[in-house]
Amino acid sequence: MDAAEQIQKGNRLALARWLTQIENDLPQGQVLLDRLFSHSGHSAIIGITGPSGSGKSTLVNRLALDLANTEDENPISIAVLAVDPSSPFSGGALLGDRVRMRDLMEHPEIFIRSLATRGVLGGLARAANEMVLALEIAGFEIILVETVGAGQSEVDIARLAHSTLVVESPGLGDDVQAAKAGIMEIADIIVVNKADKSGADATARSLQAMLQINLELEPPRNSNQCWKVPVLKTSALNSEGIQFLKQTIHQHQDWLRASGEWQNRNQVRMKALFERLLHEKLYRKWHDNLPKFQKDQLLAAIQSQKISPYQAIRQILPD
Repeated sequence: MDAAEQIQKGNRLALARWLTQIENDLPQGQVLLDRLFSHSGHSAIIGITGPSGSGKSTLVNRLALDLANTEDENPISIAVLAVDPSSPFSGGALLGDRVRMRDLMEHPEIFIRSLATRGVLGGLARAANEMVLALEIAGFEIILVETVGAGQSEVDIARLAHSTLVVESPGLGDDVQAAKAGIMEIADIIVVNKADKSGADATARSLQAMLQINLELEPPRNSNQCWKVPVLKTSALNSEGIQFLKQTIHQHQDWLRASGEWQNRNQVRMKALFERLLHEKLYRKWHDNLPKFQKDQLLAAIQSQKISPYQAIRQILPD
């Protein structure tokens, strides 16, 4: 039995090896992804983002358990892709999400994979999109993608996920900051976690007011078909509000399919992946084909201000 058959039959060791190949940009990982690409596109991808300290990992832990433990006879398979920041000095990553999600380790329907950003900005790792494709091919029905602690510009998750959860918590000061940040604009569901702390109600009201202001400034063309972003309160540590969050996620998934937005978001995701791979391929081709001495000469000319960077690019790639 080859690797493709093992992965599609649920062999997690084979899947883990494949994910490592993809993360390390190895040819064998790309070949297998190319071969099995048509088997992707059937999973619900849920992104969880928000600032550090909001309790994202604990929330993902509780949510994954709740999604997997259904009352039906047929269990739901869940994959968790947790992105951890890399050190700007050593390049290493703690991968602490594996520690915080230890409750999921023994669950038969849940698979966890951590990966490091390796210096990539935007809240995700470079290979996150391809790794999600691999998890889809492996047959997981729901894929949870947890980003690193996100700021105003770290919104790449919106180009990957069908449903994006933005997690806030009281006392971080991010409710005011979020009003002028892109991160609020990508939210399908806003979660005020750590709702057992004082100030949770005020944070929820503040976020709700900001959403209302945004609606008044930019009203939707058809309000009857528009998803109204809810603000929910949870306490992941105490398992409070998780069931209602799960129901809201299912409601959003139903709305995505009924409105046609599911297909639109799949198209955005594939476009983002294609453009990134194309940029990387073109740069690699240029880098490999241009002689080193010519690159050094151009760089020296730019550094000595004899030519501008624009002129150097035009010499390499004429109009």
